[in-house]
Amino acid sequence: MGRLDGKVFVLSAAAQGIGKACALMAAKEGAKVIATDVNAEALKALEGIPGIETRVLDVMKKEDVEAFAKSLDKVDCLFNCAGFVHHGTLLDCDEKMWDFSFNLNVKSVYTMCGQFVPKMIERGNGGSIINMASVASSIKGAPNRFVYGATKAAIIGLTKGLAVDFCGEKIRVNSVCPGTVDTPSLRDRMAASGDADKAMKDFVARQKLGRLASADEIASLVVYLASDESNFVTGQEFIIDGGWSM
Repeated sequence: MGRLDGKVFVLSAAAQGIGKACALMAAKEGAKVIATDVNAEALKALEGIPGIETRVLDVMKKEDVEAFAKSLDKVDCLFNCAGFVHHGTLLDCDEKMWDFSFNLNVKSVYTMCGQFVPKMIERGNGGSIINMASVASSIKGAPNRFVYGATKAAIIGLTKGLAVDFCGEKIRVNSVCPGTVDTPSLRDRMAASGDADKAMKDFVARQKLGRLASADEIASLVVYLASDESNFVTGQEFIIDGGWSM
């Protein structure tokens, strides 16, 4: 028996990194995984894997999210993983980048939840919603993460609001707050810095355990929150940061 047997697990940003690790682990635990991403080519890596169905989806397009939600009869778990990490301070963040960051990191969660919460209510069996936040948020200020931290603080507040409003419907809502995770997108950002080795050393230095997290370690927490093991858990932000926030 898998921990997610019989559950339909929907997630965004499934083509790589944390999202991909979650899709693979949820499928291994018995879920029917609907793995979505805006990158059709990257999503092909999940095609043909037992338990995983792939869909191309741009979570910033409301009409696309509406059509996607209508195509599903049942959703037990929703993991809103899509996001963007802007590098810089207030002085590096123009209005266009501010709007893009909030549209992808926050408004997409509003849009997805707006479609899937009513479906969970209609079925009457509740469900689990997991939102990707970060330690760089209301938990901890991080250098050069001005707008990113603002969006992730918003996710923590959004999560708590959803949790208290729909607790009576047996819908649990929690957020995951990682520290630095070794993913392809992080590697790309380190390469873009001009000195990937220094960037890696700087990221590792702030993790008190002396290393970065793996995507699988974050996925293990997400699977726990999606499973019945966490049935008495809602409205919480789960810090998984190697001691960075201590």
